[in-house]
Order: sequence, then C-alpha cells, then structure tokens
Amino acid sequence: MTDRSVLVLADGKAFEGKGFGALRSAENPLVGEVVFNTSMYGYQEIITDPSYAGQIMCFSYPHIGNVGCNALDNESDKIHVEGLVCRNLTEIPSNFRSEISLPDFLKEQGVMGLSGVDTRELVLHIRDNGSQMGAISTITSDDQIELLRAAALAAGSMAGKEYVSSVTVKQSYQWSQLPWSPESNSYPEVSKAELSSRPHCVVIDCGIKRNILRLLTLSGFRLTVVPALSSALEIKQLKPDAVFISNGPGDPATLSQLVTTVRELIGLAPIFGICLGHQVLAQALGATTYKLKFGHRGCNHPIQNMKDGKVEIATHNHGFAVTKENLPDGVEITHMNLNDQTIAGIASTEAMAFSVQYHPEGSSGPHDSLYLFDQFYKSVVSQGAAAVTAQQLQSTLVGEKNA
Repeated sequence: MTDRSVLVLADGKAFEGKGFGALRSAENPLVGEVVFNTSMYGYQEIITDPSYAGQIMCFSYPHIGNVGCNALDNESDKIHVEGLVCRNLTEIPSNFRSEISLPDFLKEQGVMGLSGVDTRELVLHIRDNGSQMGAISTITSDDQIELLRAAALAAGSMAGKEYVSSVTVKQSYQWSQLPWSPESNSYPEVSKAELSSRPHCVVIDCGIKRNILRLLTLSGFRLTVVPALSSALEIKQLKPDAVFISNGPGDPATLSQLVTTVRELIGLAPIFGICLGHQVLAQALGATTYKLKFGHRGCNHPIQNMKDGKVEIATHNHGFAVTKENLPDGVEITHMNLNDQTIAGIASTEAMAFSVQYHPEGSSGPHDSLYLFDQFYKSVVSQGAAAVTAQQLQSTLVGEKNA
C-alpha cells in the first residue's frame, strides 16, 4: 500500500486513503461511476460480476478481504469493477478456501483499490447527491486533486453508456455445470447424454454471472450461451425451447439492436429476463427505462410478490429501472420493491414472457427467489405439453374428417 491516494468525485468531494492493488498515477487515474453496495459478504462475487463494468465499487460493510479470494467463487473470468473502495482492508486472509489475498488479486488483475476511506461518509454523500463519476490515483501533492476532478467530469454520466458489447461472449458455447457442492468443493457437471434429452434454452449473454447458468442447468435446461448481438434469425436457427436474457452493465436504453432482437423472438418460446434482461424485455414489450438516483445494490432488499403478497429478501445490482407510468397494455407488474415502490418484476401472459429486476441467483434470502428458475422451466414444459395436445387434437379432427 502507498501512503497517499485519493478518490475525487465529479462534484469535487475528495476522500483520501491508502492505495493497494495495481496503483495508478494522477496522470493515468482509474475513472468510473462511484456506487455503493450494502452487502455484508460476497465481495469477490461482486467485483467479478460483469454488471459492474464501468463502476467504482464502495463497500459499506467495514471489513473487506477477510476470507481472501479463490478461483471457484469468481462470477466471470476476471475482475470487472474499475476500482474498489473500502474502510478496513484485510491483507492476510483467514479462510480454508482462500488462494490469494484481495490486494494481490487486484494487483494480479491490474485493478486499483483504496482503503482507509470513511465509507459511511461516502455512501451518505452518494445517497444524498446521487451516483456520479469519480477518479482514483496516488498523489504527491494537493494540486493533483484537481486533475482527478477534471478526469471525473470528463467522463460524463453512466446514462447513455453502453458496456454490453465489451463484456458479452465472443462465440457461442455450451454449459453443463451445476451449483457448487460443499462436499466436494467443486461444481458437478451434467453429462452430454443427459443434456441431450433436456429442453434447449438459448441464453443471451449481456454479461452473465456463472451462478445463473448453474441454476438454469439445475432447473432442467440444456444451455447454449450466445453473444448479445446475435440476430433473431441466428437464435431461431438454434431451435430454442426457451430464451433467457441475462444481467449486464450500462444504460439499457442504448441497446436498441438487442431490444429489436428480443421483440422478434417474443411468442417463439417462453422468455425470462434478469436485471438488464428485465429492462431489455420491458423495452421489447413497449415500456421505457430511466436512471435511478443512486441505484439498488445490496442483498437485503424487500420485494413483494403482487400475486400472493409474500415478501422476498433479494439481491440487487442496478442503476436503471423500468418506468411505471407508461407500461403498455398486457404487461402486468408482478413484483414491487418495497423500499421505493419501483418495479421489480413484470409479465406478459400473451407473450409467454416474464422478468425480474433483482438477482434470484444471489440467494440472499437465502432461497426466497429460486422458485423463478423452476417457474421458467415449468413454463417451457407446459408449453410443450400444450403443443402436443394441440397436435393430438388436430390429428383427431383429421381422422374424423377422413372417416
């Protein structure tokens, strides 16, 4: 760590601390939207979540790094946050699964962190003034603080920024892993023979977390993951029994090509979207999105299921939301965020599509929202059964006519 490093927000507010990881100079600072997460655990899953691309993550929980990091807990193949801010950093982890310390993990990945910051003050500032761009670097004099503010100002806003193309997979691939097994400390895999008999779900990767893929597999699907910019024709050629739209980073209003693709897929098969996928589906159905003041990021948000009144404790990570006031006909609100009454889920029975704004795979409840994966699978099975019944009826009618 170095003696003096600083985070400077676009509004000029500065927070000093000690730099760690891959240090940056004031002439080459890291820049991103400064946001906060209220989770008390899961820092490794958070920083490797592609949905955080373009953002500097401030953890409100004061102790970060206690359990170190390991390859099994990564949600993608690398760290996606631009930078990390915390109060107390643990440099020597204590956990039997730890393979590397958090500072070394950041350094290995070329990411800078800032510790010793009054994160309570930073979180309150963001809450009161809204998420905004910030810049982090080491400094040798107070004069360099203005350099950092200028860099933050020049970055503009997260509104209008598109990151999906930078995090989506480049080529399609198959997935076979199941959720982590504590007995073996590994991810069991489904055999190719078993997968071949399963309903086929095409996953549109906007920056997907690996645990979503594992839970889709656990629910009973055979998965093909495709790039976010795949055309509707390319997806139709895969003959999907279901389509899943993943989480991802950036402003959903910038994804007009993806929205058009999803619109062309509506009615082809049941569709399920999570987080950014929820916002994309909503736009495809005719709704709009808007930027929240400081977003929802944490694992303790209360979500009410509007059908049965039950409340789920859910994990969130989003800075945009679906506009409530102009929902098109045929789209119903299925879930509401009880903190601020924003839309947390929608459904269109006619389109065989539904989505949620939160992350059921985050398991913060811990299992309050896992039913959504089973609901998705059952919708595919029921749709298949309905198709078989229709074919049988048609065959019967033809037979009677011929007789």
